[in-house]
Amino acid sequence: MLKIAFHPIYNHPLPAGHRFPMEKYELLPQQLLHEGTCSGNNFFEPTKPNDKYILAVHNPEYFYDLVNITLDQRAARKIGFPLSEVLVEREVIIADGTIKASEYALKHGIAMNIAGGTHHAYTNRGEAFCLLNDQAIGARYLQKMGLAKKILIVDLDVHQGNGTAQIFQNDESVFTFSMHGKSNYPFKKEVSNLDIALENDSNDKTYLKRLKETLPKLIDQQQPDFIYYLSGVDVISSDKLGKLGMSVEGCKERDRFVLQTCKNNKIPVMCSMGGGYSSDIKVIVDAHANTYRLAQEIFF
Repeated sequence: MLKIAFHPIYNHPLPAGHRFPMEKYELLPQQLLHEGTCSGNNFFEPTKPNDKYILAVHNPEYFYDLVNITLDQRAARKIGFPLSEVLVEREVIIADGTIKASEYALKHGIAMNIAGGTHHAYTNRGEAFCLLNDQAIGARYLQKMGLAKKILIVDLDVHQGNGTAQIFQNDESVFTFSMHGKSNYPFKKEVSNLDIALENDSNDKTYLKRLKETLPKLIDQQQPDFIYYLSGVDVISSDKLGKLGMSVEGCKERDRFVLQTCKNNKIPVMCSMGGGYSSDIKVIVDAHANTYRLAQEIFF
């Protein structure tokens, strides 16, 4: 069965007019239930994990400044959300969703988190709507529990996974692959193990050609025993914060290729949703829902 992490805290209240479409975290599971892609049994509710799993990735001073709401104002502003105890609790619960989904992926081949993909969180700071790096925390958890040795992170959000690149910069046991918009945020990129920077308005054909040339070779070279997939839908042309030119169907084909490649190679995959900022919330929800539809079709 496809297992999906979801908690009501994911839909966090924001000031009126905020550009982050927080309501997608409530609408997405509703859509999946409404159309019959999922039932209530597919969803599980994460809780707060032991701090030690977060501290395996994040600097203690930074983490406890978040928990105690003592982060300095400049650092808090970079996060992009008003800092509060509930926001930090949300981030911690999202991390647990990814930890538990990683374990479900080992059992069922795939598992997912309605939120997550917080790849701009560094060891010692957060930025761009990311406080804690959920997939990095998941990767470290699997390694520390002896559940995986070599991990491949496939980050296909339109923005480079700069925090993820920094966290694993000197670690050969985690290979970081980011394919993103060349001129998108972050404007100062970190160095992933493999970065593919695409020109503005790159279309479905260009994007999919690069991906299909790259991912199978990477898997052959690295021989990972677990894959994290960050399936941001901000690659589509209508996205307000992206500069690529993909269609919703092209984004779906991207997901199909990644998930089918994982299945064909018998490598467990855990998916976090990442970004999506189109003006029409229906477009965001539909593009994210495609990832779940494909997971059910390919794995179950």
